[in-house]
Parts: sequence; structure tokens; C-alpha cells
Amino acid sequence: MTTETTTATTDSSLLRPHAEQAFADELRALAAVDDRPRPPSWRLSPWAVVTYLLGGTLSDGTVVSPKYVGPRRLMEVSVATLATDRALLLLGVPGTAKTWVSEHLSAAVCGESTLLVQGTSGTAEEAIRYGWNYARLLAEGPSDGALVPSPVMTAMRLGSIARVEELTRIPSDVQDALITVLSEKTLPVPELGTEVQAAKGFNVIATANDRDRGVNELSSALRRRFNTVVLPLPASEDEEVAIVTRRVEQLGAALELPAVPAAAQEVRRVVQVFRELRSGITADGRTKLKSPSGTLSTAEAISVITNGLALSAHFGDGVLRAADIAGAVLGAVVKDPVADGVVWTEYLEAVVRERADWADFYRACREVHA
Repeated sequence: MTTETTTATTDSSLLRPHAEQAFADELRALAAVDDRPRPPSWRLSPWAVVTYLLGGTLSDGTVVSPKYVGPRRLMEVSVATLATDRALLLLGVPGTAKTWVSEHLSAAVCGESTLLVQGTSGTAEEAIRYGWNYARLLAEGPSDGALVPSPVMTAMRLGSIARVEELTRIPSDVQDALITVLSEKTLPVPELGTEVQAAKGFNVIATANDRDRGVNELSSALRRRFNTVVLPLPASEDEEVAIVTRRVEQLGAALELPAVPAAAQEVRRVVQVFRELRSGITADGRTKLKSPSGTLSTAEAISVITNGLALSAHFGDGVLRAADIAGAVLGAVVKDPVADGVVWTEYLEAVVRERADWADFYRACREVHA
């Protein structure tokens, strides 16, 4: 699988460009060769959207970099859902690229990924429906000028995609504000005696993680409005290594970190540690392990390696070594100092210590865990 990316036409001073900015060249190239039917208001056909997500080489030779590594069918189902009147719920454990996929889906479908509601325990109904400019409200009373549209209302007017992150962290009564929007494609504004009807192309992509099922579970009425796609953890070690390597390269370039050669060994080591502790068994199947309380996701592996690259580039000899990643691995594994500390110590002594080619990693981890 290629890891090449086309040059993005975006402001190089931005720390984290939006998907439609970072991959503008790829989106333009896809639009130029895309001769398949497009749903109303879509910038690309469903086929082109999936190609943008999974990568490939276009008929004009343009290389489209993969944004998601995983089963093609999951992306096809996700894209097909957005072409219907059903909303899309991306579900999975933390770190399975739900937000990443949501952003890139929105960028490819409507060229706009910023119509976003970030779900928290404090998210108010105004974030989904609308609010008011209270200075104008007091001066003029309810009026179009005093109304402050939510990202969802804006998406309805434009025929675009609205994104709702961490849906299950939003209070249940606020979640239910989506029911009328999703079922009737209408958002009433009783204060003005009017309503906003969704333009063709409008839809909602929501994300939620499996660990939050007990926070604010979705009502059956709301869940029925979504088609749920479960994003799994990477199926194999090689697949996860490829994902981590690609994202680390992209982040390193964005952060302007000096290039660090020969990082492949440590990337694979971190991925193996995370996969073994997640699954509760060593890669060879011989030793059962206790799992820590954290998720040890692919996203956390990317963070560990990126942190190690910064250490190596700025405080080391320019080669990523075990000592550069040991502290970040410890921080990722040991979330609960007592219970997770026991899990990590047992793993170090029973597994890492017995691997002759991991002696440097064992020493580095013992030093930071002393």
C-alpha cells in the first residue's frame, strides 16, 4: 500500500489544516476524473468518495493517499448511508479513527468538514438547534438577525454534512433535539413562527465510542434514525504498523520535526506491546496477560512515537531508540497507578525481560518505572 501523499495547497503556517485544505489537490483531481452519478449537492460520486478514503491511482496518474486502512465494505456502507435519508453513526472504541473518517467523509461529500458539534456533558440544546444574540434579542425581540444558527441548522440550509462528535457524552434531553431534524428534516423556530427545511444533500455524521455506552445511552427513537457502522481496531500487526507509520510521517511534517531515520523497529515494538496488552495474550499465543484499564488505541501509539521522535530529534542523537519511547509507553499503559502499575510490571518481567532483542527496551522501561 502506498504511503505517498499529494502536495496540499494550504497555508503552511497552519498547525492542523482541515481535511478539505490538506488534501485539496486530491479532491480536485478526483472531481476532474469523476464521471459517475452524484447525489444532490455532492462534490463527488460515492465511488470517488470511497476512493478518496481508501486511496488509489486515478486514470490521470494522480496518487490518492489512503485516509483509512480497513475493510472497504465499511466505507462503502458509510458512504451509501449518507446518500439516503438515514444519518450515520460511527461507533467503536477510542482510537479507531471515527473522528478522522467523519472529517474526511464530510470533506469529500460537501467540501466542508467544519460544521461540527463537539459533544460534552455540558453541550446545550442551542448547539444542535439554535441560539440567540442576546444584545439584539433584547433590543429587537426575536428576529432573523438575532438568531444564531447552530452547525446543524447551517448544514440544513446549505445541504451539507453536519458532524456530531461524542454523541453519547451529550445529555439525553439534548440528544433528542436531533430526532425531529433526522426524521422530518425540519428544524422548527417557534419564536419566529417559522422553520428551516433541509436542502437536498443534508445529513448528519455522529461518532460515539463503546466505552461511553454507560454515559448517556441513545434512546431507541434516536438510534433508529441512524445507520450504525462499527469501526474495528486494525486487524493485523502489519496493518497497524502501516497506519502508525503513515500518520507519524504526516504529523512529523506538520510539526516540522527533523527527520528521524530507522524508526521502523520502535514503531513495530510499540504496536506489538499495545496489541499484546489489549488482547491479553502475547503474539506467539504462549503467555496470557492482564489488560490495563486504558484502551491502548492506535491513536495512542501514534502519540507515543511522535513524542519519541521529538525527543530523539531535539535531545538525542537523531535515531529513535527505546529510551525515547519508554516514558510515553509507560504513560499510555499506566492510567491507574495501582492496578495498571501491577499489569505493566508483570508484563515487563514476564514478557519483555525474556526477549533477548528487547533488552534495551526493558532497561529503558525499568528506568522510567523505577
